[in-house]
Amino acid sequence: MKIGAHVSISGGVENAPLNALAIGADAFAMFVKNQRQWSAKPLSATNIEKFKQNLQKSKILPKYVLVHSSYLINLGHPLKENREKSINAFIDEIDRLNLLGLELLNFHPGSYLKEISIDECLKNISNSINLAISKTQNVKLVIENTAGQGSNLGYSFEHLAYLIDKCEDKSRIGVCIDTCHTFAAGYDLKENYQNVMKEFEKIVGYNYLAGMHINDSKSALGSKKDRHESLGVGTLGMKTFENIIKDKKIGDIPLILETPNEEIWPKEIATLKEMIKEFND
Repeated sequence: MKIGAHVSISGGVENAPLNALAIGADAFAMFVKNQRQWSAKPLSATNIEKFKQNLQKSKILPKYVLVHSSYLINLGHPLKENREKSINAFIDEIDRLNLLGLELLNFHPGSYLKEISIDECLKNISNSINLAISKTQNVKLVIENTAGQGSNLGYSFEHLAYLIDKCEDKSRIGVCIDTCHTFAAGYDLKENYQNVMKEFEKIVGYNYLAGMHINDSKSALGSKKDRHESLGVGTLGMKTFENIIKDKKIGDIPLILETPNEEIWPKEIATLKEMIKEFND
């Protein structure tokens, strides 16, 4: 396991590896363009060259960089023209990852906006994933589970399993488990970690686990509220994260903080790294 946080790309994507290095990370997440705008300038040759140089300087391998896609993208949108807009933006992000030499694109599955059925939305998402895969190469598309807030899908392990099952190239699909989202969706990682992960293994499979977002939760079990908290401060508590670090089935993947207080990221990263060292000794 490698530990990091979602770092800023302010001033250019090339700054992300240096920002990760500054907080003691050996993994990180980032955006590859402004996450709240549909269009962005193409990456320049300078952006790309400096990013690769800085990634080498950080000594972080590409497989530990879990890029996060734009929040605007909705691959399950009820309207075809809006869905196509999302697919095009998604493909653009995949192409950017290839230019940067990166391997993992994490994304929220999509929302039915209470205009179509859940089944129809899941079908839209799976079709969008397959279309994006058919038009791109290399990058693994990593589905993030959600808290189930509003009309967002991906809150159940069954949703993730459906999208994997319908994916036409299984080598290009994976999942990212967000601890806050999992708890908020009703899976009790705090009191029943082993049982929850047994259920995950049965329905989805550890072999598809490509990354995790390590967040405590401000909200209660089953609240459906996506409210991240600093580690050990929220309703999950540190024991949950100890169980994750001890879980040998999780394997060689990036664990990424999205906790709200960036000032204590170095401390949180150091704490998790110390756990890894302790449990591996």
